[in-house]
Amino acid sequence: MLAPLTRRLRGKPLPPVAIAERRRDHGAGLKTDPGPDSVIRACGNWLGRAQDCSASADGGVAHSYSLIDGWRSSYPETTGYIVPTLLDVAAWRTTSEHAERARRMLDWLVAIQLSGGGFQGGRIDADPIVPVTFNTGQILIGLAAGTARVDTGYAPAMHAAARFLRDSQDADGCWRRHPTPFAEAGDKAYETHVALGLFHADAAAPGHGYASAGLRQVEWALNRQRPNGWVADCCLSDPARPLTHTLGYWLRGVIGAYDASGDRRYLNAAQRMADALLTAQRPDGALAGRFGSDWRPAVRWVCLTGLAQIAECWWLLAARTGEDAYVAPARAANAFVRRTIDLDAADADRRGAVKGAFPVDGAYGPYQYLNWAAKFTIDANLAELGADRDGHRGQSRLARTDATQAPA
Repeated sequence: MLAPLTRRLRGKPLPPVAIAERRRDHGAGLKTDPGPDSVIRACGNWLGRAQDCSASADGGVAHSYSLIDGWRSSYPETTGYIVPTLLDVAAWRTTSEHAERARRMLDWLVAIQLSGGGFQGGRIDADPIVPVTFNTGQILIGLAAGTARVDTGYAPAMHAAARFLRDSQDADGCWRRHPTPFAEAGDKAYETHVALGLFHADAAAPGHGYASAGLRQVEWALNRQRPNGWVADCCLSDPARPLTHTLGYWLRGVIGAYDASGDRRYLNAAQRMADALLTAQRPDGALAGRFGSDWRPAVRWVCLTGLAQIAECWWLLAARTGEDAYVAPARAANAFVRRTIDLDAADADRRGAVKGAFPVDGAYGPYQYLNWAAKFTIDANLAELGADRDGHRGQSRLARTDATQAPA
């Protein structure tokens, strides 16, 4: 999805602002940690600006702000799963602004839904416009939140998207009929995050087989996991060295399968990956942006989106298992991401924004501030505040539901 920008950068002079940001990242580096509250507030405000400044001016959230090209057009996929994040921010801040923004996003998403219930891949001005499994699953997360938390009038769009996914699934649980034209061909294990959308839809409207379809996909995806926790076929473009971003998708979807079913096998699978990532964490709290199958870092830069996703998953696992081993790593990962964010930038387009990579010239969203990076940063920091409120971890779901079961 991001490779075309990398190609455009070759041989193109960087503007002074991009050169200055690269120099800062490679020089002074990380800033003072401002703490979760300040970052949640700043990232939430930046997402509002990304909605207002979208080049397509349609109610969706701009894909990104680029130090080279400025604001991009709206990105349906990530606008979808930004919806529940903004609803969470609205509840946390006890204000209506972010909830109203979420409603505008939902109205836009309903307006662009394709016949048959699917949604397009890429940005709103992308070509071709075809229904894509992964993007539909991410938007379904938002439609389910809208149905459950905003207005039941979003239910028809939610059901249409969920049926599109349920009914286009192959017998083995994998989705192959509607791949994205913007990633390398092949099966995608990280579509457990599509299954997550089905779990949310099932919670909003049980009885339609949505969760069962999601669990079939997760069963297929578990077969891609190796004993050391690494997962094959789990990247947009380089499955031999998957991004922490797509590993984070896989991990969150498998945790969602546990939540939907109570089946300890899913929790065990999630812990295999999460525990391997614990051993790969750097002393400064970061993770490499890509890993090989032996969990050795494959790059030196950090994918900030993936780091935030994995931090949130560590918090979720601490709550579900009662294990404190996830707490300090999750806290350190969140702190690293926070220390890359400029809360005092004179330029409002960068204030509270989260880069694709650190340093900014890393090969994931180079010289860009991504809307989904801000979304996952908020999620991870809200999880940290929730854990602190609950005494560093929530009550173990395992202790409540599986206390008599032997480990699988």
